[in-house]
Amino acid sequence: MHPQSVHQARNDAMAIWRAGVNAVDSRRLVAQAVRLEETCLRVCQQVIPLAGLGRVLVVGAGKAGTGMAQGLEEALPPEFLDQRVSGWINVPADCLPEIPLRRIHLHPARPAGINEPTEAGYRGTLKILELVADMRPEDVCLVLISGGGSALLPAPAAGISLEDKLQITRRLSKAGATIDDLNRVRRALSLIKGGGLLRACPAGSVFSLVISDVVGDPLETIASGPTVPLPVDRPLALSLLHDYLGAEIPRSVQEFLARPETEAPPLRCLYHNDIIGSNAVALRAAGNRAEELGYRVLSLGSEVTGIAAELGQQMVRQGLEYPLTGDGQPLCLLCGGETTVPLADVANPGKGGRNQEVAVAALATLEELPETSFERRNLTLLAAGTDGEDGPTNAAGGFADRLALESIRHQNLNTSAFLREHNSHALLKACDSLFITGPTHTNVMDLNVVLIHPHGHAVQTD
Repeated sequence: MHPQSVHQARNDAMAIWRAGVNAVDSRRLVAQAVRLEETCLRVCQQVIPLAGLGRVLVVGAGKAGTGMAQGLEEALPPEFLDQRVSGWINVPADCLPEIPLRRIHLHPARPAGINEPTEAGYRGTLKILELVADMRPEDVCLVLISGGGSALLPAPAAGISLEDKLQITRRLSKAGATIDDLNRVRRALSLIKGGGLLRACPAGSVFSLVISDVVGDPLETIASGPTVPLPVDRPLALSLLHDYLGAEIPRSVQEFLARPETEAPPLRCLYHNDIIGSNAVALRAAGNRAEELGYRVLSLGSEVTGIAAELGQQMVRQGLEYPLTGDGQPLCLLCGGETTVPLADVANPGKGGRNQEVAVAALATLEELPETSFERRNLTLLAAGTDGEDGPTNAAGGFADRLALESIRHQNLNTSAFLREHNSHALLKACDSLFITGPTHTNVMDLNVVLIHPHGHAVQTD
């Protein structure tokens, strides 16, 4: 099948992207992972005998929290829910369902499009810690964790204000800190991250269901590992802050991290962490859909990192240089992962996210290439976050294709200037190339799709 228009190519790219996102639907993943049987409750491969079971408390946080909680309530009979289950999940405000859940409270912990800690999130986290601390040895704690959980579970250590921690997080992000380094600092400054939830829990068992939004799926990094007991490394955190921020560190943070380490209290519970969704799962499903649509698929893997603009350039060049088959079959390049947008080089950066920056960098690269190289093949790129939220915007990502280029030329827009200013949202909006989905209720990082149609199967702009 060879699309005959840019619009059809965009439709194919969206269908491939959506197939990936649907494969990691949070509601379905949790409903498949939990099952009540005659004598036991199963959570993945773990068996919890009903004899002697007390309460089941459900807590957690993340952009997929609503879907995960819905899936859990669907998996359990109403009688069991009413008699045994209660819960509290911190979620973004735009992820609240129209009808409240039966037993699990969904707490709006931050506004839409603002992936940062808030006072509401802090209050919700303190409530979670309070509920967990009240559990008994016969009880079971189910923890639902997904991407965005770090910002949705703010609980600064004693003596550190939420504002100081927020400023540290903002400045680390602007300085281009990796997610691993960011989470090392977050864990050192938090009551709940790095196993803090486990240490606060006197229940007999804690079972965590995790949807990964981190390259390689390291449990200690996803939502900063609230159920992964790690030693707090304050000297490392302080060293990282000096490396990224120099001497400009809030006094409260510096004094706290300079204190001698104290021994963590022993765990009072058994615990299990299971990853039930990841970028690799989404990428496989996207590839299967592309093949169904008639594309030959080349996957670059689910662990793509680095600078967003460089990825946009790379995918365009690789797509235009990759050898095509003689039968004219179109090609689909896929990759997943998470890039970064270093903002330190711009005093007043514009608005956008890493996926929109990938798309704008791809457009800038196409503009720089000789016209004949683009005429030889027709390229459509879609870069988008699987959560439907790219940076502080209402878009999941954006497109780069001939339709966008013609709009840019018609309006005499300077693509390179928008890219230098990290103002990707404004450019893509101006050329009608934003990809807007609303919340997807899952989050497994980003999914990028590039479709290449060889000369002879030219894509027209209608």
